[in-house]
Amino acid sequence: MTGRPEGQTQSQDGANPLVGVILGFPEDVAAELRKWRASFGDPVADVIPAHITLVTTTETEDWDATVSHVREVAARQAPFRVTLCGTGSFRPISDVVYLEVTEGFEECVRLHVELQRGPLERELPFPYHPHVTVAHDVDAERLDEAEEALKNYSTSFTVASMGLYEHDADGFWQLREELDFGGEAPARRRS
Repeated sequence: MTGRPEGQTQSQDGANPLVGVILGFPEDVAAELRKWRASFGDPVADVIPAHITLVTTTETEDWDATVSHVREVAARQAPFRVTLCGTGSFRPISDVVYLEVTEGFEECVRLHVELQRGPLERELPFPYHPHVTVAHDVDAERLDEAEEALKNYSTSFTVASMGLYEHDADGFWQLREELDFGGEAPARRRS
């Protein structure tokens, strides 16, 4: 049996835990992007904070090995600048409008590749493309509105940590650890 901290849950079907790893944003940037996303009628604007996904929903058979792996990757990574500039879309494959990651793109890709090894290794249905979703699950007119409204949007900030999340039994993502880059121990733990 895999060791899990008290309160550690498994995926909704009772199988192995589902993991996600993201880069969070400074609160002012996150708040601004939350308002934009809500203005386009996105139903999860108030539930999912602005972020760059490094590892999307991935099942793990060994929670302890996964945590150790993510900590090791974080310890090797130096803080880096991210610039979000302009919009893109995954349409017609997926009804998503996003902000482009211009500066920091390569660092995100490298982190993604490192994280998707070992206990988080799996084949993905699409190539990894760092981005920040600003409209999803809305009608085509609202997607067009988002793409146009934010086409000149630009902001930059430094990311110095990544969040390890778990999908809980109620279907919500819970932050399990925020891991500082270049550190050897978890920055902050949440249960």
